[in-house]
Amino acid sequence: MDQIAHNLLSIDIEQEMRSSYLDYSMSVIIGRALPDVRDGLKPVHRRILYAMFREGLLSNRRYSKCAGVVGEVLKKYHPHGDSAVYDSLVRMAQPWNMRVPLVDGQGNFGSVDGDPAAAYRYTECKMTKVAEELLADIDKDTVNFHANFDGSTEEPDVLPAAFPNLLVNGSDGIAVGMATKIPPHNLGEIIDAVIALSENPDISVDELLQIVPGPDFPTAGHIYGRQGVRDAYETGRGRVVMRGNAIIEDMESGGKERIVIDELPFQVNKARLVTEIANLVKNKKVDGITALRDESDRRGMRVVVELRRDVVAEVVLNHLFKHTALQSTFGVILLAIVGNQPKVLTLRDMLGHYLQHRRDVTIRRCRYELRKAEQRKHLLDGYLIALDNLDEVIALIRGSATPEIARTGLIERFDLSVVQAQAILDMRLQRLTGMERQKILDEYAELEAKIAELRAILGSDQKLMDLIRSELRIIREKYADERRTRFVEASGELSIEDLIAPEDQVITLSVNGYIKRSSPSEYAAQRRGGKGRKGARPRAEDSVKEIFLANTHSKLLIFTRQGQIFRVPVYQVPKAGLAARGLPVVNLVQLSPDDEVAAVLSIKDFEEPIDLIFCSRKGLIKRTALWRYQNLHRGGMRAYDCAEGDELLTVVRSAHSEDYADSPDVSDGENEIFILTRDGKCVRFHRNSQAVKEGDNEGKYQLGVRQMGRVARGVRGIKLRDGDEIACMEVLDQDPELRLLTITEDGMGKRTPLSEYRIQNRGGMGIIDINVGVTARRKTATRVAGAVLVHEDDMIMLITNKGQVIKCPVTNIREVSRNTTGVRIMNVDPDEVVVSVARIVDEDEEEGTEEGVEETMEDSPEEVSEASDTAEEVEESSEESVE
Repeated sequence: MDQIAHNLLSIDIEQEMRSSYLDYSMSVIIGRALPDVRDGLKPVHRRILYAMFREGLLSNRRYSKCAGVVGEVLKKYHPHGDSAVYDSLVRMAQPWNMRVPLVDGQGNFGSVDGDPAAAYRYTECKMTKVAEELLADIDKDTVNFHANFDGSTEEPDVLPAAFPNLLVNGSDGIAVGMATKIPPHNLGEIIDAVIALSENPDISVDELLQIVPGPDFPTAGHIYGRQGVRDAYETGRGRVVMRGNAIIEDMESGGKERIVIDELPFQVNKARLVTEIANLVKNKKVDGITALRDESDRRGMRVVVELRRDVVAEVVLNHLFKHTALQSTFGVILLAIVGNQPKVLTLRDMLGHYLQHRRDVTIRRCRYELRKAEQRKHLLDGYLIALDNLDEVIALIRGSATPEIARTGLIERFDLSVVQAQAILDMRLQRLTGMERQKILDEYAELEAKIAELRAILGSDQKLMDLIRSELRIIREKYADERRTRFVEASGELSIEDLIAPEDQVITLSVNGYIKRSSPSEYAAQRRGGKGRKGARPRAEDSVKEIFLANTHSKLLIFTRQGQIFRVPVYQVPKAGLAARGLPVVNLVQLSPDDEVAAVLSIKDFEEPIDLIFCSRKGLIKRTALWRYQNLHRGGMRAYDCAEGDELLTVVRSAHSEDYADSPDVSDGENEIFILTRDGKCVRFHRNSQAVKEGDNEGKYQLGVRQMGRVARGVRGIKLRDGDEIACMEVLDQDPELRLLTITEDGMGKRTPLSEYRIQNRGGMGIIDINVGVTARRKTATRVAGAVLVHEDDMIMLITNKGQVIKCPVTNIREVSRNTTGVRIMNVDPDEVVVSVARIVDEDEEEGTEEGVEETMEDSPEEVSEASDTAEEVEESSEESVE
């Protein structure tokens, strides 16, 4: 034990893990997952092709069992599982995966439906003719070799690759911390690009795009737009949108149409696509499909989607593009191994590295052929010397006791080399005839010409490049075919909105955040003289908060408490009948678990002349032009920068006006902003700064809210006392019928004309709207629960923290002045408070409360006397901006 303990070494586990993982990562990156930029092959593919080449499984030979190929690869080159080798072999034989297949398979090699290949004991294979071009001249010292895993043989570091296989067939692989995804291209286009680069090393991306417009997928289909292709070729990364080819046909009878899909996006499983379409019909996400069949056979692909007579085929097709893999995105990552290092390359880089590889291969091949030609010429020199001195040579050989003596005599007598002397000794007697002598002379002349040509090529870069270009043109002529994938310009692309008829929809939003849309026709057929029909039948603790018209081509902007904004097209809001509850808004957008909806607005487009007015719980207010949010993506974006401990309370829309920060006396005079706090203080101010035209403050400016950036936090709308916060914010218009209805937590409320609230400076502490202090009737202080702008014929709804609900008409609440306690609207328990008030814009014709909800409105509400507001007014403060 003591001896063992003395031999223990102390190793830092963190350092050991780091170095070991780096070694593992590099072995995966270099030895498995990523292709070499020169031949476009991963080690397993290279080993398969090399093993087949050595086994003589060429295109003009018979097929051989795949099991033999797999065994040979495992035995000599690839010490991994047999499934990895066979799966790679199978993929090289699948024409829907390889633009130019490298393996000619016989038997079941799978299908585009995702069916697996048969076991390797049943299938047979050999190399294709074009695959042989990857190994052409490999025995002419064109590439380096290294020992295999057990040192029993050698394998090539890279194949000579007579064509740019990496771009032609593409590659797909995931390594440790990186991935590659290179699309396939047209062989002829890529060779033309290599030739163009060899002629003009400074060729631009635009010039390359004229030659290689984009990927050419083996399954054909369409590429929509060219920007993703340009990004990929310029930077090495891009997103290429692919679509299958779908044809709309008229059916023979019934006046119906059908959609026929005969081409798929690259790497899309046809059987899975058919299942996706069937699920869309089953889940009622796509309407109008009556039959779905896969009629594919040996003649080609054909998926038939039959449609109902009254549906528009383009609309259904567009839904298929949106909800299925019929439209897919190929995320291009041009990552390859360059000099034993993974690098993201541009198109020109990849072409340049391949061209340099072919330059190296050609130089090494020419040197090899020159060396062999010179060696042969050296032998022929010896033959000609022997033929010129034939009698003497014969006599010397006959007079020698042993071959060694004869060889030495030839070397000394005719000044020959050892190789020449041995060749003369090995010469057959038939070579001494006159005809054979002439053949030697002819061969000698050819060798001299070849040596001169090879030396000229090696001595001239221009001749070398001419040779490379001529060989590439030969490959192009032998193997290139027509482009399969077509392009459709992005400007001609149809969106879903283009295929949906523009029509108005009634959008209904409940207090608890349920949303739906309905056709206006459902509200039209009513008995004359009524007050309308309910837009929803929600639960007792919920009711309709807002109802408004929005076009199917409009968008809903959804704002959250944490300041996020999301966009939802109106046509994506679930359509439901009058009695349906709808879908929670949170199901339409990606809200975080601790966030909730603050406001929902409808817009036609982001170019509308609209300002958005934001108000936070702590009294900060911001005005931002709508167009600043036009780059809104599906995952949303930040619309408001909430301070710590603050949250977005509400967002309202206002008519657009320019930023008059430099000229504060200019104002459109149309909109005013009203803010109310939980402690009953309020402030009313102009949206834009403007000059006071009369009174003691004539000539001074009343501060408004200037336009700000997208994520600005805003300026102070009202100065809050400790513990106070904003209850609501409204943008006022010029409607003289509007009244402000304020509700407190203890169920008191009042309705006051807006004329009672004079215009002040923004940022002051405001004036009293409602008395929330201790009075003769109220034994304890309370707080404002909320306020809404109402008309006389509206209904309001109050909800308590215990789920109690009351609905009552606004006409039951008399108008009173500002700074009063109001009247009792709802009786609440001592441990209960009102938490929400909403204006209900659509209600049943019958008056009274709904079943199950106790009526608590007093028959004759007693108005509490007003208190003087003069002493309660708070001095206004100057503007205070908040960064």
